[in-house]
Amino acid sequence: MAEAIVSPGVFQRETDQSFITPTPVEVGAAIVGPTVRGPVEQPTVVSSFADYKNKFGTTFTSGSENLEFFTSIAVQKFFSNGGNAMLVTRVGSGSFTAAENTNITASLSIDGGDGVGSTDPFTLKTIGKGVVMNGTSASLSSGIPEYSDGSLETGSADNLRWEISGVNNTAGTFNLTVRRGDDNSNNKIVLETFVGCSLDPKSGNYISKVVGDQHITQSAYEGQTVLRVKGDYPNKSKLVRVDEVNIKTTNYLLNDGSVGVDAAGISLSGSLPQSGSGSFHNATGTNIPGDKALFLYENINESDSQGLDTGSYTTAFNILKNKDEYRFATLTTPGIYQQHYAAVVAEAIELCEVRGDCFYITDLVPYESTVSTVTSEAGELNTNFAGTYWPWVQVPSAELSRNVWCPASTVMQGVYAANDKVAAPWFAPAGLNRGGLPIVRTEFKVTQALRDTLYDNKVNPIATFPRVGPVAYGQKTLQKKASALDRINVRRLLISLKNFIGDTSKNLVFEQNTTVTRNRFLNAVNPFLESVQQRQGLFAFRVVMDESNNTADAIDRNQLVGQIFIQPTRTAEFIILDYTIQPTGATFND
Repeated sequence: MAEAIVSPGVFQRETDQSFITPTPVEVGAAIVGPTVRGPVEQPTVVSSFADYKNKFGTTFTSGSENLEFFTSIAVQKFFSNGGNAMLVTRVGSGSFTAAENTNITASLSIDGGDGVGSTDPFTLKTIGKGVVMNGTSASLSSGIPEYSDGSLETGSADNLRWEISGVNNTAGTFNLTVRRGDDNSNNKIVLETFVGCSLDPKSGNYISKVVGDQHITQSAYEGQTVLRVKGDYPNKSKLVRVDEVNIKTTNYLLNDGSVGVDAAGISLSGSLPQSGSGSFHNATGTNIPGDKALFLYENINESDSQGLDTGSYTTAFNILKNKDEYRFATLTTPGIYQQHYAAVVAEAIELCEVRGDCFYITDLVPYESTVSTVTSEAGELNTNFAGTYWPWVQVPSAELSRNVWCPASTVMQGVYAANDKVAAPWFAPAGLNRGGLPIVRTEFKVTQALRDTLYDNKVNPIATFPRVGPVAYGQKTLQKKASALDRINVRRLLISLKNFIGDTSKNLVFEQNTTVTRNRFLNAVNPFLESVQQRQGLFAFRVVMDESNNTADAIDRNQLVGQIFIQPTRTAEFIILDYTIQPTGATFND
């Protein structure tokens, strides 16, 4: 509210513009899809396929083969083709859709007998959900897990167990071990160990400090999903976090050796956790019945036990709208195709259009679809921020020890990464030089006639050539209107220009609209555009930022106006060679 100014005086105001903006996460590609485990709806950077497997797993080992594998193979192909970093956002889905709890509580029992047997010294929760919680069914007795030291009833290698050992009542310390869920006392498989833990908040070995207690919560804000970090201590464990410490004390012995009491006068003789082991419990997921086991290429409805949680995609897209925090060049949603998940595809396209700085590689149809269905579904889309490829491709799977069918998007992000590594985004990620695919074969043998049909309908064909193999042989966007932006290389050229020029322009915000400021802009942008031109991205360009567009009216509106005119380099998609047969005796100079 404006302050009332009645009598003359000097009025001074402060405006703090010193906020430090975090550097956005910048990666080559982003992928949204189901995974075996890991943080849900939390964009996470992975630097290699090994890093991905460590954080998200690969495929289910409990009998299902589903869309989780599409995500896994897409990440693997991206890195094997030269990608350097990928932003992975896990959505809710998979074999255990009933398991919606992000965390699983594991209560640690205390020594009883003092009236405090109902109080747990502290509570652990898993960091991610997935197989680490699905299929876990430790039996409960009076709310406390039984300390059965055998394999879990439905446990697997991806389940977790906890173990308390080395309890020292004098020092008030204990050891916490995180074990694999399918081990036992005779064959312990230790994943993490924390030695000399304490319940004393002042100790350097306070359980929350050595394990970590941070977690992510979500809240909606103006159409976006905002992530908030809660907790006081960074997570040092990759598997679990401390949810709550109920008894905060060094130990139960006073200096005179007598048993102390807490603030409520309750004896602390049982304040430390009891030695023993147990599993995480309260998981609600169930194993898939045999009649629900679906193959990779089958349509999976939301009503199935393996069905996708499409609402989770919406949340993920809303999170990724934050350009100040995340930046990526391409986006895929493997296993999501237009025919059955049109709403999700539309949201992904909207995300790219709203951001204006990324390109969506989408799929149209499931396995074993007809050509007419492919072209029909392509006709439902109209955008230059997305492109599609067909047919499906067969790729080798080391995890499954066989070849499997996958939609084309699972391998195309890797093709884009390879293209950008050897050339630039304004070169077409297609053709014999930059369109090679690491696949076994395609679902259809794509003839010249079929290529013509597909290309005419904005579908980029995957063709196979002798001595070359499978190749992405098209670079159309899904834009219906014929223009320069109906080609992928032009759209990605414009994205590259907008990213650089946008970043340059941010440095001029709050600067004076003078010739000096305008020249700063021109001196940064013109050399950049010249370099793009020299690298075959532009035929010509012109940048105008002077008094002609920065009029007195624009200046009064606090606007700095620039106009950038570009002529993109077009690709040679049709090579026409005319041969003339000459009579004997004619010269080639004729």
